Amino acid sequence: MIFGATGPVGRAVLARLRGSGARVFAVSRSAPPAAAAPPLRWIRGDLNDAVAGPPEAIDVILSLGPLDAFAVWFGQHAPAGVRRVVALSSMSAQSKQASTDPAERELALRLAAAEQRLADAAQARGVAWTVLRPTLIYGDGRDRSLAPIARFMRRWRVAPIPLGAVGLRQPVHADDVAAAVLAAIDSDAAAGRIYPLGGGERLRFVDLVRRLRREIPGFVLPLPVPLLALRLAQRSGAAFTAAAIARLRVALVADNAAAARDLGHAPRAFAARDVLPADDVD
Repeated sequence: MIFGATGPVGRAVLARLRGSGARVFAVSRSAPPAAAAPPLRWIRGDLNDAVAGPPEAIDVILSLGPLDAFAVWFGQHAPAGVRRVVALSSMSAQSKQASTDPAERELALRLAAAEQRLADAAQARGVAWTVLRPTLIYGDGRDRSLAPIARFMRRWRVAPIPLGAVGLRQPVHADDVAAAVLAAIDSDAAAGRIYPLGGGERLRFVDLVRRLRREIPGFVLPLPVPLLALRLAQRSGAAFTAAAIARLRVALVADNAAAARDLGHAPRAFAARDVLPADDVD
């Protein structure tokens, strides 16, 4: 049973399960894709409305969407017979704990609380649980970090290069996250553990933006922008926060050692060409 099956990691998980012989029930608030076919079956529902379980017994639940809503649902409505639950959280649970932005600190606390709620509910039911904390997920054009930057470049033919943005980033491809999710299902070592999950390459943010620029077809003018200019723009009412600007100089990376050992996590290097799919349109 998969929650968040229409998201980037969910779609990658479904692609990996195709032809496996597994019976899969995907929960979605929206209508299922036209390509959905047996043995994949869809359940229309919303976690906030106490979505019912599938008509058959299941042994694994994957949460690939909002963790806080899922943790509440699992604690109240998890069907009997489940042996394993694997859920996605975010590295924000760790990286934003000390943010200068109160909203970001609240997000970190909310994620950590959801992780603990899920762990407590699973332990009370005798269900093995694993939580994954990915870094920046990319790969289907719907992320809120890299895809908007790439679309801006493509539309305006300008690439703002934030000078001084030397903080390391470690983008992880949605398909590599999907592989780790599926590996966690049968990993005894992963039971009761939280894993940071990063990509196979660490890049300074400024170099990541340059890599994106090179993948945009046609000429894109590089426009160097000092961080001071970003700070002034933020004070003048720009959408980004002072905390977000400060993080451009801070490393936000994951130690993949534990995930590599227990889940066989071997992520690809950053593939800038995958940030926007070939069929992506504005």
